[in-house]
Amino acid sequence: MILERINFPQDLKELKLEELKSLSGELRDLIIKVVSGKGGHLASSLGAVELCVGLHYCLDAPADTLVFDVGHQAYAHKVLTGRRNAFSTLRESKGLSGFPHAKESVYDSYISGHASTAVSWAQGIAEAKKFKKNKTKTVAIIGDGSLTGGMCFEALNSCGHSHSEVLVVLNHNEMSISQSVGAVSRYLTKIISAPVYNRIRSEIESFLRNLPLGKRIVPHARKLEETLKGLVTPGLFFEELGFRYFGPIDGHNLDVLIPTLKNVIALKGPRILHVLTKKGKGYKYSEENPEDYHSAPSFCIEDGEPTAKKKDGFGEVLAKKLISLARKDERIVAITAAMPKGTGLSLFAEKFPKRLYDVGIAEEHAVGFASGLAREGLKPVVAIYSTFMQRSFDQIVHDVALQNLGVIFALDRAGAVGEDGPTHHGVFDIGYMRLIPNLVCMAPKDAQELRDSLEFAVNLNSPVSIRYPKGGAYSLGESQKIELGKSQIMAEGKDVCIIALGSMVKTGLECAKILAAQGISACLVNARFIKPLDEDLLRSLASSRFGLIITLEEANLDCGFGSAILEFYEKSNIAQNIKLVRAGFPDEFIPHASREELFKAYGLDANSLAERIKKMIKEEVSTLKW
Repeated sequence: MILERINFPQDLKELKLEELKSLSGELRDLIIKVVSGKGGHLASSLGAVELCVGLHYCLDAPADTLVFDVGHQAYAHKVLTGRRNAFSTLRESKGLSGFPHAKESVYDSYISGHASTAVSWAQGIAEAKKFKKNKTKTVAIIGDGSLTGGMCFEALNSCGHSHSEVLVVLNHNEMSISQSVGAVSRYLTKIISAPVYNRIRSEIESFLRNLPLGKRIVPHARKLEETLKGLVTPGLFFEELGFRYFGPIDGHNLDVLIPTLKNVIALKGPRILHVLTKKGKGYKYSEENPEDYHSAPSFCIEDGEPTAKKKDGFGEVLAKKLISLARKDERIVAITAAMPKGTGLSLFAEKFPKRLYDVGIAEEHAVGFASGLAREGLKPVVAIYSTFMQRSFDQIVHDVALQNLGVIFALDRAGAVGEDGPTHHGVFDIGYMRLIPNLVCMAPKDAQELRDSLEFAVNLNSPVSIRYPKGGAYSLGESQKIELGKSQIMAEGKDVCIIALGSMVKTGLECAKILAAQGISACLVNARFIKPLDEDLLRSLASSRFGLIITLEEANLDCGFGSAILEFYEKSNIAQNIKLVRAGFPDEFIPHASREELFKAYGLDANSLAERIKKMIKEEVSTLKW
């Protein structure tokens, strides 16, 4: 196998073109084999194999800097940069990250996992190199989905204005996570449909060179070229931003890709190379259904079927309830940011295609857009993963909460997401949501309470956030009618009080059972609301003389739910009368591992919590730290 001879990118330079083609096939086989067992971003990485091979063949990394946008397409890059033997540990605890990771390899310039960032990063790197008189190359690899995000356009505008030495490789497969949407997607498709420009340009150059003064005319034919571009191709848009535009070319044809890369890399100033690829290329099932294999669970290679049966997640529960509510209430509309399937809203789109808005990877715009809809009396539900919603913080504050508009924020994947790691864990939303005036913050305990919370939010005339975890939906028994700021007592007890939030109610119930078997009686409270707090209940708990009150949250503890309760007790001058311990994730970025492994590692599983509570009761611990 050729792949066994490739330990670092320099080894590629010893290969012939036909060997590079064979290597690309071997890379695909390895990626399919590993991802089928581990899960991961399969379709994007399969589509970018030749691109990774070509870039590393033509560049001199790590001196030359590659910056991947998001990093969904970087698996071949990982294998080619000294991580072939470790690739089998992909997404495992303490194994390789599923994304580029600067602490993992000098070939990874950033820890990346959010879209539309690469051009900004690359311009900063390129300008710093210029400042230091460093003449190495800087290349940003983006997808067409990246161009739906405003940050990418801001960076392109800045690059062109500053004449930064950046090559942007636009990997165009008409997909971000779901099908790319919007005017930019149509624009790129228009470019593909007008390849006549490059052919006409070549013919005109050939004609001019054959004239008696042709060789002297060609260098001064720029104005003719600009006119030609305006007539036959929309590539002029990028040129007007200050970039030289090249393409589109076949991103899977190394015979074309490598010489083109060599030529474009050698040029100066801002450049865009537009390559066309097929998401999921090389594996039948991912080619046919790239959205399902974007972030694939483990699957059987022979038939493409997942190895574990998938049950409805909380996103699907929310979408089905939203459909039910929308049938009765024509004000209800839904918004997502390039993830209708991931958030479950593709189900809503099937029933109400004109009432779902997919705005692309543009979370800031999604919230600003929702503000306008709410201003005119509609009831928008913005369903975005917790980690991506944080990108729209200013819009939540200024465009929605300040105006006190009835936008509902459905925070999917709130808490630990598992193998996708620190760029995707939704552990910060409690902190950034609860500090905003006018905003009601909810965390339902199970599927039925999520349905009830959504209906409650639709009928509330204020902005509301609802957070719910990744994973299969479940039921914890009968639900109580929701009242603003009111908790639910799930179990009575006298020795310790556990106030659990959202997904941690299930853990709290399990913990209470373990404690009961050891003779410890635990009161369990389902908080339901982060804001407003159930102040009457909190006062009652403080006066009940529990030896210990524990708060449980699947989130960062700083500025979290437990902190909110501590703040209330301090403000009420009763903090000194209680012993309160907060359990959650510490002030650090949580690594990648399965949810179960993370909960155990951080002492947030039922057994660890029960053991800790038992020890604290026995030792009469009075500390306020977990």
